[in-house]
Amino acid sequence: MMNINQRLQEVFGEAIRASCPELDNPPLAVTPNQQAKFGDYQCNSAMAMAQMLKAKGIKVNPREIAEKIVQNLPDNELVEKTEIAGPGFINIHLKRTFVSKLLTNLLINGVQPPPLASRKRVVVDFSSPNIAKEMHVGHLRSTIIGDSMSRLFEFLGYDVVRLNHVGDWGTQFGMLIAHLQDKFPDYLTVSPPIQDLQAFYKESKKRFDEDEDFKKRAYQCVVKLQSKEPDFIKGWNLICDVSRKEFQKVYDCLGIQIIERGESFYQEMMMEVVKELEERGLLELDEGRKLLFVPGQSIPLTVVKSDGGYTYDTSDLAALRQRIYDEKADIIIYVTDSGQGTHFQVVFAAAQLIGWYDPQVTRVEHAGFGVVLGEDKKKFKTRSGDTVRLMDLLEEGLKRSMDKLQEKERDKVLSPEELTKAQRSVAFGCVKYADLSHNRINDYVFSFDKMLDDRGNTAAYLLYAYTRIRSIARLANIDEAALRKAAETTEVLLDHDKEWKLGKCILRFPEILQKILDDLLLHTLCDYLYELATTFTEFYDSCYCVEKDRKTGEVVKVNMWRMLLCEATAAIMAQGFDILGINPVQRM
Repeated sequence: MMNINQRLQEVFGEAIRASCPELDNPPLAVTPNQQAKFGDYQCNSAMAMAQMLKAKGIKVNPREIAEKIVQNLPDNELVEKTEIAGPGFINIHLKRTFVSKLLTNLLINGVQPPPLASRKRVVVDFSSPNIAKEMHVGHLRSTIIGDSMSRLFEFLGYDVVRLNHVGDWGTQFGMLIAHLQDKFPDYLTVSPPIQDLQAFYKESKKRFDEDEDFKKRAYQCVVKLQSKEPDFIKGWNLICDVSRKEFQKVYDCLGIQIIERGESFYQEMMMEVVKELEERGLLELDEGRKLLFVPGQSIPLTVVKSDGGYTYDTSDLAALRQRIYDEKADIIIYVTDSGQGTHFQVVFAAAQLIGWYDPQVTRVEHAGFGVVLGEDKKKFKTRSGDTVRLMDLLEEGLKRSMDKLQEKERDKVLSPEELTKAQRSVAFGCVKYADLSHNRINDYVFSFDKMLDDRGNTAAYLLYAYTRIRSIARLANIDEAALRKAAETTEVLLDHDKEWKLGKCILRFPEILQKILDDLLLHTLCDYLYELATTFTEFYDSCYCVEKDRKTGEVVKVNMWRMLLCEATAAIMAQGFDILGINPVQRM
């Protein structure tokens, strides 16, 4: 698919450079027009160019610059006409035949991403729960956002590595292994029946805090684990495996594919990082600790603790180094809560100071997110004040989505298999969409009632809208083969205002994806899908796709070009859902 905005920027960029050759790097601003009566896009560069010329001592009216730009427009395939408005806005009208051809291309070839200049390697670090602890709503946000970002990069053709940087190493494992030895002394030969790892963790933590002898033994276990003694490695593996099974239940519900690469993976590499920093004289001693001070950063990194142990700072430095040198990543994105923003800022600045990467060449970014709030606007917890278990949350979503479907009497028209598919699609789709439709930087209120509402910008509304669009061809008795043939032989007419509006909206999809690629804010895609669905409703209410006999209900006429607009809308919605990790169903 062509990115129309990008193509217009090429055309107007050429005209702007020809109009003012005396300006270095003149501003290029092309945006969709908010009011259809003024055209389809608008170029707002003339005013900023006039300011730049004024700074050089050249006084020119912005309207004159706009006129020059229009005169210098090269021959192109997409601009029908231009109009200069106000102080120098250039309103751009697209050629209807051009838009029609792009829609035909979409229908014949499917939703294809724009061609990539080069296939870059992308590492997305997301989810990252801690072994022996329950996944909570913070992990839910990281998991949903990270998965969707990965899907976007994958759709656009990048080589994506999805990494789960789990907390699977450190002092707490000494505590857990010591407790394991006491509670299940035969753990080396009989697999311990740990049903509730969270309770097991709490028991061991209580002993660690209250029993000095147990605490000493826990520290001895840490040393033996770090020395890779087989019995202790086996205990560690058992605890990790129990956790993995619990994590996997959540990942299976949400359809998450991810490679586990925990802190333990980077243990040997941390020694290499410390050695490199020492050789380069970058570490400073402070009360037995080895610190790395980065110019311009408010806090140092603690690379080695006073007891000789390593920290999160050390493991994050080692992980970043591995991703740059071994993975050869061009883009590295960390999806964690915004509270870790300062930490990552210092880690990235340190990596640049050491010379591991140049930010002009390698993109390393922290995609932070706000916290999840309950409907009381306080941090989301159970009534007893405990952290909400993710599986409990997802099971509650399943129950509520089934109630919603039964309320709509869908159980009377769908087979049991179709009903279960619809239940899972609505439940998990609504949980994901509620998260992704909010600007990730902000906190958001978790409300099942709002997310399952089929009015407004919700997954429930969009899933029903998509199902309704898909049903139009079925009700008109038109199969896929007929639609494919029509795409090749029928011109998509855009004479009606609502046809034109829908056609342009469909083709803005590549522009939306480009914007998200730049700022990693996925709510833009949700807003776009909602706009597409409401624009489609306007079109469907005003333009007959299928005309029926009022008495018999028989189909008397099919306006095939409009059926093709329905098909193009559904194709874009399906691809949008796929990027968001939502599974639509044909019948709901």
